[in-house]
Amino acid sequence: QVQLVESGGGLVQPGGSLRLSCAASGIIFSIYTMNWYRQAPGKQREWVATITSSRLTNYVDSVKGRFTISRDNAKNTVYLQMNSLKPEDTAVYYCNAARALTGNDFWGQGTQVTVSS
Repeated sequence: QVQLVESGGGLVQPGGSLRLSCAASGIIFSIYTMNWYRQAPGKQREWVATITSSRLTNYVDSVKGRFTISRDNAKNTVYLQMNSLKPEDTAVYYCNAARALTGNDFWGQGTQVTVSS
């Protein structure tokens, strides 16, 4: 059984920081590309960040310089360090594990991030 469990969400003031975690089980974690997506109410789900099995990273332009994705293969966990948070970062953040070769694509349940005064 594949399971992705996000944690670390919460309420933070603009300019604050938050670190999201996603713990994976049921997959060979080290060979998967890991992603973070987010979805705000009334908006489409948006890709935020990627880290490949080789630890190459990419980010959506709106978070570049503020967010950092990382992974700890020994812990089967991917992280999203979120700094200088803005109200427009408010969304449910979802962890995704993808392996294109086999078409595998798994999702967590999401964790709420609210940036507000």
